[in-house]
Amino acid sequence: MNHKKYTLKESFKFAFEGFLYAIQTQRNLRFQLIVAVIVLTASTLLPMQNIEWAIIFLLISLVIVAEILNTAIEKTIDMIEDRYDPVAKTVKDLSAAAVLFIAMMAVVVGVIIYLPKFIALF
Repeated sequence: MNHKKYTLKESFKFAFEGFLYAIQTQRNLRFQLIVAVIVLTASTLLPMQNIEWAIIFLLISLVIVAEILNTAIEKTIDMIEDRYDPVAKTVKDLSAAAVLFIAMMAVVVGVIIYLPKFIALF
């Protein structure tokens, strides 16, 4: 195993490469990023408090991080197990469930934040 110490610049480069890989290969991440842009754009048109902005950014970050970690887990399982294995399937399903759960909670929190704002517009 390589134990080379990487520079900060190299570490950022590797992280950026990982993010680009995820964007290029993961349809769900691309969808989540599009939703994030729509949510942030809509938020600029509404009266938002600082705490609401913080919550929205935190939730967007959590969903994106969960999706990236899900991809890392799936790739690791694929590397270790090249044939169908019920335990590998369970690990992948659990990882996907974590993404789904945080995404659903983000929607619930989004409704709590945005519904009163949209109702006030009419």
